[in-house]
Amino acid sequence: MDDSDLTPAERAEIERIDHVLADEAVWMEPPAHLQEAVVAAVAAESGALTRRRRLRLALVGVAATVLLAVGVTVGVQLTRDDPVQFAASLSGTELAPDATGDVTMTKTPSGWDIRLHATGLPRREDGEFYEAWLKDDSGLLVPIGTFNDGREVTLWAGVPPSAFSTMTITQEVADGDQTSSGQVVLVGEAEES
Repeated sequence: MDDSDLTPAERAEIERIDHVLADEAVWMEPPAHLQEAVVAAVAAESGALTRRRRLRLALVGVAATVLLAVGVTVGVQLTRDDPVQFAASLSGTELAPDATGDVTMTKTPSGWDIRLHATGLPRREDGEFYEAWLKDDSGLLVPIGTFNDGREVTLWAGVPPSAFSTMTITQEVADGDQTSSGQVVLVGEAEES
């Protein structure tokens, strides 16, 4: 190729390259330890990056753990502070006109913890007892426990009082018949409190 075929920009680029190649520093031998120094510097930087990554991951893990713990604590606190509860006032029937009762129903993970405080019911013994029931609008009865004396009774239900809102207490006899006797002594409607 002839110099006359080159553009002024191409000539300027060739002159710049000639000038760089004429510099003696370009052709000097690098020191023998330079390769080891470069490799050591790369390894040190890599180790520093790895340590920084580990530290960053550890900090992210700690932050995630703290956030999870706060979330669980808030959730437990909300559950503890705001339990779902229903209440009912029970009235005596013709079989026990002087009987009354108060019921609280608290939702738990296991079901409904039901606390009954009744007065005016004589103690039943020797195979006679009271049985508590929850009933839905169709008349379906679910037994929730038996007791002898109504002063401090704890019952449990696996059905919600929102769907089984009528509570009845019946007089029962241990006769092998698991159905309700129909002898209702207390009755009331549960409402969310």
